[in-house]
Amino acid sequence: MQLILISNNQLWCFLLFNVLLFHALLFGADLVEEYLLQPTPGVYTDALVLDVRERARKLDMDPARDNVSQAYPIPNPRACLNADLFLLALVLSSPANSSQRDAVRRSWANQTRVQGFPLRTLFFVGSTQTAAAQEAVVRESERHGDLVQGNAVADSSPHGPKEETVLVLRWVVAFCPGARFVLLTRDSVFVNLLALGGYLLGLHRHPEDLYLGRVIQMEAPNRDPARPGYLPASLYPDRYLPDYCAGAAYVLSQDVVRKAYVASESIRAPVPADVYVGLCARKAGVVPSHSARFSGDKHIRYNPCCYRYQFSSAGMDGEELAAVWADLGPADAGCSLMKTYYGLVACKVLTYLDKLSFFSSQGNTDPGPVAGQ
Repeated sequence: MQLILISNNQLWCFLLFNVLLFHALLFGADLVEEYLLQPTPGVYTDALVLDVRERARKLDMDPARDNVSQAYPIPNPRACLNADLFLLALVLSSPANSSQRDAVRRSWANQTRVQGFPLRTLFFVGSTQTAAAQEAVVRESERHGDLVQGNAVADSSPHGPKEETVLVLRWVVAFCPGARFVLLTRDSVFVNLLALGGYLLGLHRHPEDLYLGRVIQMEAPNRDPARPGYLPASLYPDRYLPDYCAGAAYVLSQDVVRKAYVASESIRAPVPADVYVGLCARKAGVVPSHSARFSGDKHIRYNPCCYRYQFSSAGMDGEELAAVWADLGPADAGCSLMKTYYGLVACKVLTYLDKLSFFSSQGNTDPGPVAGQ
């Protein structure tokens, strides 16, 4: 009898250990990231950093407003008339992606307030290739009033051309200086504005020097001349790229937008747009803050309570955006702490399994016989 009792106790201990181990593996990385990747209060002694910050403080954007037509075929200068705007969401989109923009409009961009504070969603598109394509963009802008177009190569990817990023920063500083926070994202991303806005409202520090997203750390630059995105050591000698937020979705406070714009004047390295923002931030003495609630480039498997907690999920087509919004909507679904916990467990496990199956299918792909053999 005593042996059976001991065996039962050992069994329960074994089960408890495995449950704890499972949850440690599932959430441990996020907790460690949240702890290790938080910025330390900055002490600015570098003369170049101090110069960028001072020039950002005194930045005069009147010339940019006066010559707006040169850089912005559709400037939409009156889109940010609300001086008390809490959060501006700028969605990078290719001019041809009108149906995806419509899907965003009908889904998460419908959210216009968080706890009484105003939100605004705008779309930023690049240059078009034909007169017909430009006409279509102009008609869309007239119909919805939420488009800004800059003279840059159209690319809605997080690794798009940095010229578009500079135009975005410049437009915000010139025409939306009252927005306390600016979210930069893509048209293929679901954003939970309620959760993100609530988090920003709950910050216990003054909303300055905020550069918030899923932080990428110690990424080596591409030194292979045969691969796209080659970055020679002559242009960027450092061993690692700067810490930066994954480009699928990240938040900048208004002062960081100004600082990044000023810093961009002297950065010439041909790096992806999200890395470019990281370079600008580093030059301005701004350290990115990490939150595991941003998905980065990952598509998070849908669970209503999980999505109500997450800030973003990437890789969403129009139908998925519509389905999620129809299920979630702006109303509270009554996700208790326990339901949210189990929702997070479910979506994390399924997302992890999706990743494993993707790599498995990639590794087992059979190209088949080559023609002519």
